Amino acid sequence: RPVPRQLPADVRGFVNRIDELAQLNAVLGGEGGAPPVISVCVIAGTPGAGKTSLALRWAHEVQGRFPDGQLYVNLRGYDPGEPVTAHQALHRFLIALGVEPGSVPRDTDAASALYRSLLANRRMLVVLDNAATVSQVRPLLPGSSASPVVVTSRSRLSGLAVRDGARRLTLGVLPEQESVALLRTVTSGYRPDDEPERLVELARLCAGLPLALRIAAERAAGRPHLRLEDLITDLRDESALWDALSTGEDEDVEAVRTVFAWSYRALPDQAARLFRLLGLHPGPEFGLHAAAALAGLSTGRTRQLVDSLVGAHLLEQTAPDRYQFHDLLRAYAVDQAQYEEPGPEREAALRRVLEWYLHTADAAQSWISPAEDRLRLDPPTEGVRPL
Repeated sequence: RPVPRQLPADVRGFVNRIDELAQLNAVLGGEGGAPPVISVCVIAGTPGAGKTSLALRWAHEVQGRFPDGQLYVNLRGYDPGEPVTAHQALHRFLIALGVEPGSVPRDTDAASALYRSLLANRRMLVVLDNAATVSQVRPLLPGSSASPVVVTSRSRLSGLAVRDGARRLTLGVLPEQESVALLRTVTSGYRPDDEPERLVELARLCAGLPLALRIAAERAAGRPHLRLEDLITDLRDESALWDALSTGEDEDVEAVRTVFAWSYRALPDQAARLFRLLGLHPGPEFGLHAAAALAGLSTGRTRQLVDSLVGAHLLEQTAPDRYQFHDLLRAYAVDQAQYEEPGPEREAALRRVLEWYLHTADAAQSWISPAEDRLRLDPPTEGVRPL
């Protein structure tokens, strides 16, 4: 089997976090073949602070120090849907390490023991993204310090520090100067004449959170002829809206929601509709054809709309024709669907995508096992084009 290289793509336009990268190097780096000082590091912080971006940037920088590969899993601890369990993650890792799927132990403890055995003489890097609980993480820890682990979480996961000796790196918001540098990085080439004081004002409205800053910067870059002052005025209007709807949550989260609303309301009608309907998708990741069925649109038109959402940083592309939400954005899309889509429209959209999966699975079964008995299905609803 090939050496596992499971890291997602590095973050485009990553800036700052120099001190945090140095801390990760100091405790986990293992330079010159030396074992890491600490084998587990938890990157904790508020939603939208860039925990995943930091972990991936560091992992890509040091992957050459781990010749036996890198393992990565998004545990989806804060998604609106069900999180990934430790056993599900172990199943994926063991298959990547060469275990046949049918030979993976069904018991979590047994699967964890096999996982530790396979990593015992290897130098691998393990990245556990978006963990919510210690129970999601502990079975995924190797038994050897030669394979360090980076965990990202909104929680402190204190149990890992107490029992497993984990080091915690708390990620705060970006200082003002670094926030402006991030805005400049994204908008350079589109808006070279923006006044520094206006960039500072925009950075403050985004509360120094990288996720909010990137989305705001992409919107500014997409409107190079509109004054930044006017964009800021629009953002302040959205801020007033969220103040009225405030649930008393952390101010940083409210800043992210404000930027979400600001960017969402700038979308063309069809793109905005697709964004909120994608929040109804029953799984955290989806393909282009499933998105087309959900919206009842052609594949070509759906691709155009999805590309616009990716360009606005409202959707992430994970592979050719494969997409997912940041967990905060998925929650926001669900809220917008509940608020703006009538109940019958939501039900019809969900039925279309489920029919698409059903008929596509049926087509696959008829090709793989043509002699096997199967139920006869009614024709798919209009607008559903199964593979």
